[in-house]
Amino acid sequence: MITRILSETEIMENAHGVDARNLYNTEDATVTVISLKPGQSMKKHMTPVDVAFYVLEGTGIVEIGDEKEEVQKDTLIESPRDILHCWYNESSEPLRFMVIKAPRPTKRTVFVGN
Repeated sequence: MITRILSETEIMENAHGVDARNLYNTEDATVTVISLKPGQSMKKHMTPVDVAFYVLEGTGIVEIGDEKEEVQKDTLIESPRDILHCWYNESSEPLRFMVIKAPRPTKRTVFVGN
């Protein structure tokens, strides 16, 4: 059995400049936990594989394509491959969500704008 404790997992260097910790990384899938402090957001980007997001803590705004919605703890959001998406924490509390990519991307993520 392999176990990993989030708080003991190193923060990954990433283009968003946020707390992102990779908990699982195989050829079949990746699982990353991202934490956004109040006022933080990610850069708009497209991922070359389907992504599922699961909100672990807090309330945030997720933008996928032309849709933008406030979501809260215990919500699963599906994002199809090759569509612009982004996360924003406009609340006064931390936002933490899990990012599940399957299969693990073999192409690079494409960033748009700043």
